This record gives sequence, C-alpha cells and structure tokens, in this order.
Amino acid sequence: MKRFILPAMLVFCLSVFAQEKAKVDTFEFTTVKALPITPVKNQSSSGTCWSFSGIGFIESELLRMGKGEYDLSEMYVVYQNYVDKLVKYVRMHGETTLAGGGSFADVLDCIRDYGIVPNDVQTGLNYGDTIHRHGELDALVKAYGGVIIKNPNKKLSSAWLNGYKGILDAYLGKAPESFQYKGKTYTPKSFASELGINTDNYVSITSFTHHPFYTSFAVEIPDNWRWAESYNLPLEEMMQVLDNALDKGYTVAWASDVSEKGFNRKGIAIVPDADAVETAGSDQERWVGVSKEELQNRIANLSGPVPERKIDQQMRQEGFDNYETTDDHGMLIYGTAKDQNGSKYYLVKNSWGPAGTYKGTWYASVPFVEYKTISIVVHKDAIPKDLQKKLGLK
Repeated sequence: MKRFILPAMLVFCLSVFAQEKAKVDTFEFTTVKALPITPVKNQSSSGTCWSFSGIGFIESELLRMGKGEYDLSEMYVVYQNYVDKLVKYVRMHGETTLAGGGSFADVLDCIRDYGIVPNDVQTGLNYGDTIHRHGELDALVKAYGGVIIKNPNKKLSSAWLNGYKGILDAYLGKAPESFQYKGKTYTPKSFASELGINTDNYVSITSFTHHPFYTSFAVEIPDNWRWAESYNLPLEEMMQVLDNALDKGYTVAWASDVSEKGFNRKGIAIVPDADAVETAGSDQERWVGVSKEELQNRIANLSGPVPERKIDQQMRQEGFDNYETTDDHGMLIYGTAKDQNGSKYYLVKNSWGPAGTYKGTWYASVPFVEYKTISIVVHKDAIPKDLQKKLGLK
C-alpha cells in the first residue's frame, strides 16, 4: 500500500495547484441580485458619462415605479446644462468649469427646471456622425466662453447667449418647446410630470473627513460646478445606504474614479494588495522580483481574483486629498454578485457600449467601491430609517 501514497499525494497536490491557479487566472461570477435596468448605451467620444449614468438611473427608477421602459435623451440634458454652465461661467468671470463633465445633480436639476424628452426627439447627433463625438463642440464652447468673459465691447451685448445657443443648436439640435410622443403632444416639462419623477426624492451621499459627518457640503471637485451638496456619512454607513438600497430594490447612481490600475477594460474593478499579490501562493513567480512599474502593469491586467487592500476612512481621505481619487466617471450600480471565492462584487452598468468581457457590465469589488466612491445618489426611501433621522430627512 505504501508505494501508492506518493503518487496519490502528487495527484492531490497537482489538483490543488490547478485549482489555486484557476482562482488567479479567471473570474467566475454568480449573480446574487440584479435589478431591472435599461439597455447599455454608449457615450462614445464625449465627456457626458454623468448624463448617461444619471439618465440610466432615472430610467431604472421608472422601471421600479412600474412606468415601463423609456429611452430618455441624454443630449437634451447636456444641452440645457451647457447653457446653465456658460451663464455661471460668465457670472464667475471664468472661474468655474466650462467643459463636458458634470454631476448627477445636473440631471436632476435639468428634469426639475426644464423637463425631459425621449431620445428620438433629441438625439444630439446633428454634425454628420452616428456616434457622440464632442471634441469640436467642447473646443468651441470653451473658446466662446473665453471671448465672452474678455468682454471686448466693455459691456455684454444682448446677443451673447443666443449666439452660444446657436452653436448648441447646430451640434446637438434645438431643444424642443413641444413634441409628439405616442400620439400625444407634450412640452418637456409636461412629459417629465407625466413620468412622475419627483427630483426632491433623491439625495447624494458621500464620505470624507474634511467636513463633519451628518452634515451636507459641496464636494470640492471641478465637475460639481453647481456646488450641489451631498450628505456626509462615515464610510461604513455610506456602504450601508448602498447595500440597503439594492436590498430594497433601488438602483444607485455612482460617481467614482476609473483611473485606477485595478479598473480595467475587461469589466473588472478591484484594489489589489500589492504586498499580498507578490506572494500569492502558487502564482508567486508572476509577482516576485519585478519592478514597481511592472507590478502595476500586471495589476492592471489581472484576470482573476487576488488579495485586496482593506479600506478605511483615512485611506479614502488621503486618496482624495492627494488627487489619487478623482471624479472622472459616473455609472449605475444595479445589483450584486460573488466570485468563485465567495467575495462580493457590485454589478455596474457602464456607458461605453457593449465593451469588456461582460458586454457593458463591470464587476466592482467591495474594496474598490469603498475606496473610490466620490458620491452616490439614491432615493431617500432607500436610506435606512435611523440614518434618515441622523441626516434630518423626512
């Protein structure tokens, strides 16, 4: 019998090795919960993720409310915000942002102040292209604003705003005063009213220590040109809001940083622990003895689970203060999943078309969301009652 012990042990060890290597080299996800969402869209070559994710959030809210599936116009929202943005830029003598970026507040405030239209009423593709390509438009917007704040006539003329709208009309199409939809005539505001979206029901949540917890403040990022305020919660409670929302059937608008090496184009967002990765069991030879730059490159190209950093409040703050966490992308969180090791991930609807391994969905780990969330927007009823009380919400 003894002569069979070594081969049996060898087979067992090889089997374990293979299983360990499989855990590193591939992701295997099982969906735990996926809330209804509308199809993935493509912002293409435009800096309008905030509009795509914000509209995606509203569309998912309409599904939750039993209103049915709608395809709303991101570019109507972009148009109205470009107008508001230039007015503020001029009033501030050029000391605010005048670019394609924005925030979720821009979507909500547009619906409140100007209404909304279906996508086929204003596609925003008036410049001979089939995809959103805003390089020329953004350059013209910036140049036009630069001329106006120089005030060459020593007094603003009565034409400056109409001249600007003329540029927007040419590129994005004129914002309609009325339109036909399914046999009825609407204005943008009457259409929004029929949809039944009350923008007062939505709140923004963040988590930073440079302002007191349980108060609200305007997160200091360039794209928050409206100076819209977010409620400030400790990290653990911000994550509690997120999880409670998904559990109760509410999707979550998510402002995050995708410049991290762990956010890759394959559909994965993780925060690898470089020290742990360097000695990651059977895969050790891939990590030991490489330069820091090469290690970062390998982290960027990971295709399977690895140990991740444990995130705390201080790490979040340091990342934000050191410009390592920036507000560069808006997305929609619509559910949860687990990998083959049982680790939890969030299902994320992106706006890059059917990109990546999962055709427009990203799997974001809990550490990534803890570390790289700038803010989230949720329906106030998605916030646990005890936190509503702490924040003074009714």
